[in-house]
Amino acid sequence: MNHRLPVMQLEPGKSGLASRTARAKMHTMPHPSTWLKVLPAGLFCEPGGFFIDPLRAVDRAVITHAHSDHARPGHHAVLASPDTLALMTARLGDGRAGETQQALGWGEPLQMADVRLWLEPAGHVLGSAQVAMEYRGSRAVVSGDYKRAADPTCAGFVPVPCDVFVTEATFALPVFRHPPPEQEIGRLLASVALFPDRTHVVGCYALGKCQRLIALLREAGWDGPIWLHGALAALCQVYEARGVALGDLRPATSAAKNALVGAIVLAPPGAVADRWARRLADPVVAMASGWMRVRQRAKSRGVELPLVISDHADWDELNATLDEVGAPEVWVTHGREEALIHAAGARGIKGRALRLVGYGEEDEAEDAVEPEAPAA
Repeated sequence: MNHRLPVMQLEPGKSGLASRTARAKMHTMPHPSTWLKVLPAGLFCEPGGFFIDPLRAVDRAVITHAHSDHARPGHHAVLASPDTLALMTARLGDGRAGETQQALGWGEPLQMADVRLWLEPAGHVLGSAQVAMEYRGSRAVVSGDYKRAADPTCAGFVPVPCDVFVTEATFALPVFRHPPPEQEIGRLLASVALFPDRTHVVGCYALGKCQRLIALLREAGWDGPIWLHGALAALCQVYEARGVALGDLRPATSAAKNALVGAIVLAPPGAVADRWARRLADPVVAMASGWMRVRQRAKSRGVELPLVISDHADWDELNATLDEVGAPEVWVTHGREEALIHAAGARGIKGRALRLVGYGEEDEAEDAVEPEAPAA
């Protein structure tokens, strides 16, 4: 049986601005600021009695996705999508990803005290969710981290009209306009063809970026083995167990140096500049990140081949999303708040910076070399 909660549709011909105006006139609804609070532990839904992506251990947590700055250990009860729970357990260990866990499917409504809650895809990584909440006719949606580009490894973002949209702003500056990921993968494969005697090592985050790169390479026709730093293997196994086929993956650590000539190797960003990379054959150092749009970042890391592939929405996508959801008010959790709030205000959308400390860019959180997974 399909329990998916219908997503509210705009009336035919009605723009996001018209929808915002209509919803703003509903004076009888309690404003989300009266029931969605910013506390030291994070964003708290008071009538529902739960936190969203709390920054410290709490009694009840709703988790948007399994990145370490959003999914922390020690909560008593955790609610998330089934894929997020599987990834959290793999990363944190049994019992640390919530003493009790509850999985919620896409669009499946759940009553939590006085609040109706459901999850919709965020398109960020496998299992990433937006948290939609309704309380006495008032609707707020917390996006978590999200992207709008298609991704073969996770469900795509679903816009949910609301009264307040709580968004990230990681790349909320006009300079950040991400190219099509297929174009960047094409650049990588062209370099592999140009330098067949060298190993191409691509720095990428262990959860989401790694698996997306693999899937994009497969879509582009690369059917040979893809070699992995040991720290990436375990989460690839979770993806495959959850139905995301990744093809022939092999451990780079145990490979002979000559076996990696002309190969593509994926590793955590910190490993590509570490002594670990010395085992590779005259490596071409690449990095896959939205931050590779900033040339100085690429240069400072010694990146020869910067690949602008991001798992976050860019400037145009962030603004388009605000228009699609039609909320008269936007709250920004973290990132480049000022620019996005200014752009929203120019279109009649009220903005508020929450400045939640503790969320950050996952790519930069992985600068340190992760320990490799033990050999099977």
